[in-house]
Amino acid sequence: MIRENEPTVAIPGRDVASYVSTAAKDFQADTPLQGSVLVLIQFDVCEEIRLDQLRQILGARTLEHPSLKHPTPGYVRFERPPVVEPIESLVLESGERLHGQIKYYDYGVVSVVLELPFSGDWETLVRLSSRWVWDVDFAGHASRIARQKLERAAPALVKPYPDWLSEDYFIFHVREMAGSAAAAELCQTHGAHIAQIVRGETAQLSDGERNEILQSRISYYPNDLAVIGWNAAFLYDTEAGAETAIQLLEYANSQLLEFRHYDEFLTRELERVYAGLDKGTGILARWRLARAATKLHTVLLDVNELTEHADNAIKFLSDMFSARLYKLAAAKVGVPDYKDLVTQKVHTAEELYRFMVDQFNQSRAFFLELTVVIILVIELIYFFRGNPV
Repeated sequence: MIRENEPTVAIPGRDVASYVSTAAKDFQADTPLQGSVLVLIQFDVCEEIRLDQLRQILGARTLEHPSLKHPTPGYVRFERPPVVEPIESLVLESGERLHGQIKYYDYGVVSVVLELPFSGDWETLVRLSSRWVWDVDFAGHASRIARQKLERAAPALVKPYPDWLSEDYFIFHVREMAGSAAAAELCQTHGAHIAQIVRGETAQLSDGERNEILQSRISYYPNDLAVIGWNAAFLYDTEAGAETAIQLLEYANSQLLEFRHYDEFLTRELERVYAGLDKGTGILARWRLARAATKLHTVLLDVNELTEHADNAIKFLSDMFSARLYKLAAAKVGVPDYKDLVTQKVHTAEELYRFMVDQFNQSRAFFLELTVVIILVIELIYFFRGNPV
């Protein structure tokens, strides 16, 4: 995604033209860090996106499999790779120009990826992370872009949602620095800066907080590093080496978005069921439970199918490092927590379904028994009146 000769981030308090000119003359001396900042904004827009139909509508390409971190016979593979479409550059009020693309996942998630090439020192990157994480309304910009794109893609959307859940995530990717450093040395000498970047803080963090952040790091080679937080990540790697990490971070956030959606959806369904049960448990009310139980069972089947679809959208074949990287990323952004919530609510819904079916079966058995008694009473009446049936 990195482009050559893109505008760089202006360092506050310096003349931009002078800075760019100096950087062009001696980049390594004046810019100890070079890389890019990526903003991932994702929306849960519908139940499913028909990618084949969408590809025909947009004439867009399919995302290729991520490049390998290391030469092995396995790789990270999407079951159904997302469709990718370029978007127009976004210019912020600060004058920063971000290039990007939009990705469509088959399980109903749309991901807007914005990127800004960066060159500067550690303090500049710290200030940039704080401003972007807390002050810039990227979600508003991305929502406008996504809605414009989806107007054309509407025929490929299955059961669009009127309201969208969203997730955003920031990736600060440093691919070069003056004087290359090993990951262990980088954490020791610039661990405080990395922690600030991941948290989006300009103030110095405590030793305990810094250590907690740096515990969520992973490396494959001595000279690459990924530090992953709940809202942002710091990557030190080549462009090709960071590609897999970026895609896995994006996938983990899309999973979080899906489980958040199903958590809210199941909450509403359970509230509806509880409201129906509160109306009474008389004979007539129990007969109404049959219809409610059927609807609840349909919901459970849909949730199980769709969550399994999102959960199995990517496969790790013989690439155990990528699997560990994904597990770390998913844990930091909260995927297991929301997955557990959805699982618990599914179990609760299953118990309610069984209860409702039992109540209906009891009502039906009572009705059948009552019918038999009435028939017997009628027969006895006719018998004693001398008019056997």
